[in-house]
Amino acid sequence: MADSPPADPPDDPSSPDRTPDPSVAKARGDRVSAATNRFIHGVELAAAALFALLFGIGVVDLAIQIAESVPTGAITDPNTVIGFIETGLLLLIIVEVYETVVAYIEQSDTRRIVRLVIYTGVIAMVRKVIIFRTSEYASTEGALFAAVSYTVIILGLVALLYVERSVGSSLVPDPE
Repeated sequence: MADSPPADPPDDPSSPDRTPDPSVAKARGDRVSAATNRFIHGVELAAAALFALLFGIGVVDLAIQIAESVPTGAITDPNTVIGFIETGLLLLIIVEVYETVVAYIEQSDTRRIVRLVIYTGVIAMVRKVIIFRTSEYASTEGALFAAVSYTVIILGLVALLYVERSVGSSLVPDPE
C-alpha cells in the first residue's frame, strides 16, 4: 500500500498534478485589470489637475506681464504684443490638452478626442506661424524650409478637420 498515489491532488498550487481553476485565474485577472484601470484613472485625474494648475499659473503670469508693460510703455512694442499673443495661444493649447485628458477620463467617443487633438495641433501651428521670425534661422534656406513645413502641417490639419467634419456629419443619422 505504500506505493499507491495519494487520493487527492496536493494543496500546493505549484504542483504539476494540480490543474488551475479557470474561474480563479479569471478572478485574479479581473482584480489586476481593475487595479490597473484605477491607477490609469488616477493618473489621468492628476494630469488634468496639473494642466488646470498650469493654465491658472499661465493666466496670472500673462496678467502680470501685461500689467508690468503698461507703465513702461512696452505695451506699444509689437514684439511685446506678439509675446502676449504667443503666451495666450500657449494657454489655449494647455486648455485643449486639458480637454483631451478630460475626454479620456469621461471615456468620450473617439471622434471627440480626435477633434480635440486636431484643434490642439491647429492652435499650436498658428502659434508657430505668429512667432515665426526669419532672423532666428542661420540661413534663408533654413527659414524657407521651416515655413514650408509649417504650411504643410497646417494644410494637413485643416484637411483632417474637413474630413472629420464631413465624414462625421454623414455618420449621424437624419432624424425623421
